[in-house]
Amino acid sequence: MTTALLVENLSVAYGRVEALRGISLRVEAGETVSLLGNNGAGKSTTVAAISGIARASGGRVSAFGEDITNAKPWDLVHRGIIHVPEGRRIFPRLTVQENLQIGGHAVKDNKLIASRIAEVYDLLPRLAERSNQQGGTLSGGEQQMLAIGRGMIAGPKLLMLDEPSMGLAPLMVAQVMELVRSISAQGTSVLLIEQNARSALKVASRGYVLDSGLIA
Repeated sequence: MTTALLVENLSVAYGRVEALRGISLRVEAGETVSLLGNNGAGKSTTVAAISGIARASGGRVSAFGEDITNAKPWDLVHRGIIHVPEGRRIFPRLTVQENLQIGGHAVKDNKLIASRIAEVYDLLPRLAERSNQQGGTLSGGEQQMLAIGRGMIAGPKLLMLDEPSMGLAPLMVAQVMELVRSISAQGTSVLLIEQNARSALKVASRGYVLDSGLIA
């Protein structure tokens, strides 16, 4: 089995503060793995370092057998490594359709983009009903669905979701996790960053617990 993501002794420092202190984890191809921990444990720093947003001060990150340590974020998008950030970060003044189209900025085939948008609408009928609605007028749960859907337009081989359940009602959390399960069933490897351990471990095959920058 191909390893989708391999993190070896990864360290990240902000000045003199060590946010990550030599952590290691792996995600196999087609697998969903959870990274769990409280606020400040280093979860978001981990995914930021993997996706090139934060600079690693030590260690190595590889994806599908290639070294991606400190690679540029836009290069990783072209390699199919997609990061859906904490807080959704949709474009509130653009419509649902326009937000999804932006997700395909690295895809040069317009027909392929349209096909993937149609697949997202099939998976998320609620977004299809609101395709011409501004993103900022959606509920929090709908915005999270849109953020994940936008990530899917790039055709990810590895999808990293940072706190997708944050601030959502329990019923919507269950729907988001069901979406994660559906994405994984299609063969996409998923790294799920979560505080909500109970929900995350229902969809993940394995989990790591992060505490104060160390795998506990």
